[in-house]
Amino acid sequence: MGDSMNEKKRRRGIYLLPNLFTTAGLFAGFYAIVAAMNGRFEAAAIAIFVAMVMDGIDGRIARMTNTQSDFGKEYDSLADMISFGIAPALVMYSWALGGLGKLGWLAAFLYTAAAALRLARFNTQAASADKGYFQGLASPAAAALVIGMVWLCHDNGLSGGDVAWLALIVTVIGGVLMVSNVRYHSFKNIDLKGKVPFVSILVVVLVFVFISISPPLVLFGLAFIYASSGVIGTLLELRRRKSARRNGEDGV
Repeated sequence: MGDSMNEKKRRRGIYLLPNLFTTAGLFAGFYAIVAAMNGRFEAAAIAIFVAMVMDGIDGRIARMTNTQSDFGKEYDSLADMISFGIAPALVMYSWALGGLGKLGWLAAFLYTAAAALRLARFNTQAASADKGYFQGLASPAAAALVIGMVWLCHDNGLSGGDVAWLALIVTVIGGVLMVSNVRYHSFKNIDLKGKVPFVSILVVVLVFVFISISPPLVLFGLAFIYASSGVIGTLLELRRRKSARRNGEDGV
């Protein structure tokens, strides 16, 4: 009887470690909104990138420590909506889109709604989807594209008003890619628990050095390349299928 009651108590609780990282990511996303409201756009951009790091850690920590839970999944999804859906849209609106009037806030809303739809689709298809690929651009990657532009332009002395129309285009593209059927590599097949060659550690060090040269430029560049890779890969796949279908018809 006593053991049964203790087991029920344990089931009612939540795992602290992974949810601690999720909370840190949520805090970073909320801080980004506050910083943008105060005109501190560099701090806002950095906060969202910190949220991305936390988002990448919490799930892996849960899997490595066997502390996955339905609560953790739902909490992570809600935190992602704040950090990678609402926060990037509001930061971009405060920085550039606000000067475009109705078009500006509609673009920000489109991005936010797309992030919500992207997360809802991911949650409903998580059990059956291919773990090696994402369907549509993941919300953290879309946030990196949008916020990377803010940080890069701010770092080079460009105001939001100078590039307002470009900011609108980038925001809309980020939203559209999230709800598209474009396939992106998820990199979830990387084994962090297994042994790796010594040179792998050197590669990691070089990546950090490369990013530290110019964080805004490098991070935006990586986000742009990743966002483009899915589109290019999908177009090449469609071309290959069309060519194969045409050859099949010729053979008949």
